[in-house]
Amino acid sequence: MRSANEAKSPRGRDAPTLAAMDLLGQRWTLRILWELEPERLGFLELRRRMDNCSSSMLSVRLQHLQSAGLITKNPDKSYELTTAGIELGAALQSVWEWSRRWRVSPTDPQAD
Repeated sequence: MRSANEAKSPRGRDAPTLAAMDLLGQRWTLRILWELEPERLGFLELRRRMDNCSSSMLSVRLQHLQSAGLITKNPDKSYELTTAGIELGAALQSVWEWSRRWRVSPTDPQAD
């Protein structure tokens, strides 16, 4: 039996897409990917760029992204995007362009 949401949506329940939305919707995840897009970075440099993200949260997010196959940790302890992460970069570029076109800005600095 289909749920009400499945009946309303032509996409139904697309498990890979829902899993991707869950992963990418976690706080700091997209920001980490954005920071790693142009270059590999060590933990301390990532932490410096991620003002307001605690070291423990950054560590958890990096582990999740590694498990998802979007980033890799190199022998020198730097992080970089995998092929899958690089492909996701095109989508992030589209978000960047959209935010510039529509002049998106934070409305509530306390929102999490």
